[in-house]
Amino acid sequence: MTDRVLNVGVVGCATIAQRTTIPALVADPSVRLAAVASRSRAKAEAVARRFGCEAVTGYAALLERDDIDAVYVPLPPALHAEWVARALAAGKHVLAEKPLSLDRAEAAELVGAARAAGLLLMENFAFLHHGQHDAVRALIDEGAIGEPRHITAEFAFPPLPADDIRYDPALGGGALLDAGVYTLRAATLYLGPQVTVRGAVLRVDPGTGVDVAGAALVADPAGRTGQLTFGFDRSYRCACTIWGSEGSIELDRAFSAPPTLRPVLSLRRQDSLEVRTLPAGHQFASLVAEFARTVLDEGDFKGPGEDVLRQAELVDEVRSAAGGGERGPQPR
Repeated sequence: MTDRVLNVGVVGCATIAQRTTIPALVADPSVRLAAVASRSRAKAEAVARRFGCEAVTGYAALLERDDIDAVYVPLPPALHAEWVARALAAGKHVLAEKPLSLDRAEAAELVGAARAAGLLLMENFAFLHHGQHDAVRALIDEGAIGEPRHITAEFAFPPLPADDIRYDPALGGGALLDAGVYTLRAATLYLGPQVTVRGAVLRVDPGTGVDVAGAALVADPAGRTGQLTFGFDRSYRCACTIWGSEGSIELDRAFSAPPTLRPVLSLRRQDSLEVRTLPAGHQFASLVAEFARTVLDEGDFKGPGEDVLRQAELVDEVRSAAGGGERGPQPR
C-alpha cells in the first residue's frame, strides 16, 4: 500500500455489486479500484469501462496481481469458500458479500486463515453502518424505551424470476442465506453476541429444493427474545422493532435504505407516538470507508472475524432447529 490508499480488486461482476458496493469503492478517496474480474472477458471489460479500472479475465489472474491489496468478493455464496480462501492465501484482505460462508465450519476455516495471515476478513452487512441504527442505539442508551425486552425483525420480498441464482441450491440459494441472515444479524446487534436460536421453521419449495421462507425464535441468556421472519414469497417488508419495558422503537427500512431515503423512526410510549424523519445515509459508502480505514490503520481485525463466526453459527442453529441438518433441506 502506498500513499495511504487501499488498492482493491473485485472478484466477480454481480449486478448487486455494480449497483451498490462497487460505486462506493470508486467514490471513496482512500480506495483505488484497480481491476474487476469475470470469467467472461466481455463482461469484465464492460464493467471496467463503466467504473474506470482494468478488466481481468478469470478470478485467479486478478489474485495474482501485485498491485492489489484487498478484494471484494460478490460471488454466489457457494463459491465464497474457495475464492475467499484463495484471496487470503494470495495475501489479500477480503470484504465478502453476505453470507460469507454456507455454515460455521466454512467460516471457521476462513477466519482461521485470515488470522494466520494477519489479514482482515469482513462480511458485507452494510445496514449496520447506516446512521438510523446509531439513532436507535442512542435512544436505547438514553432509556427512551426502558429495558429492551424483545426484537422483531422482518425482511421479505415477492418471488424472484425463475432463473435467479437464489433458487439454485448448488450456489447456496434460499431465503435463509439471502434474507434471513439480515434478521439474524439484527438480533445480535440489539440482543448481543450470546443470542441463540430456540426454534425455527423453513418452508422448502419442492420444485427448487431451496427454502423460500422461514421464521426463528431467538433469545439471550437473560431471557430477552426475538422473532425473526424472512422470505421471498410475499409482499415487501423490511422492518425492525425493539420493544422495551416502557416503549418501542420501529424502523421501516431497517436493512435496505437507499442513499437518498430519509428513514422514518417511530418511538412509541404508553400515551404517545413520536415519528422522527432521520438524515439520509449511504450505508455502502460507510461500510467501504470502515473496511479501508481498518486495513490502512491496521485496526481491529479480530472483531469482524468473531462476527463472521457468530453469524454462521446462528445460520447453523436455524437449520438444526428447523430439522434441516447442518446445510438445510436438500433438493428433492
